[in-house]
Amino acid sequence: MCKIITLTLSILLGAAFVVFGLNFFFQFIPMDGAPEGSDAATYMGLLYMSGYLAFVKVLEVIGGVLVILPKTRNLGLLILGPIIINIIAYHYFIAKDGFHMDVAILAVIAALLLFKQRNAFAQFIFTCGCNKGESSDGNNSCSI
Repeated sequence: MCKIITLTLSILLGAAFVVFGLNFFFQFIPMDGAPEGSDAATYMGLLYMSGYLAFVKVLEVIGGVLVILPKTRNLGLLILGPIIINIIAYHYFIAKDGFHMDVAILAVIAALLLFKQRNAFAQFIFTCGCNKGESSDGNNSCSI
């Protein structure tokens, strides 16, 4: 049952980023822009004109595809994590347009997937103090 839920959440998160990442290039879903003259419009204009937004959208598509595939899910989460944090920061600090349920849902799904894979990500956060495979018990393993 847990595998089915994980797969479903992965497909939802990955599909959202693939669809909206591709929408930037092909514009098959009409999107409302920020109000003209606002800080959000200026910010998005700078991102668009510099080409940085296109780079982020390519990362969204790649991260979305990687999250959908079980063997590359962790790499996809590593790519999409900072993007999700930046989306939340944009809405809070720049757009100042209130709480967005769709952004919250994406963040919760990503957090659940991250929690499911917490053992794999713990190696990035915690270090064990082993020096090049040497440990006090004689084997070459390093445990947290």
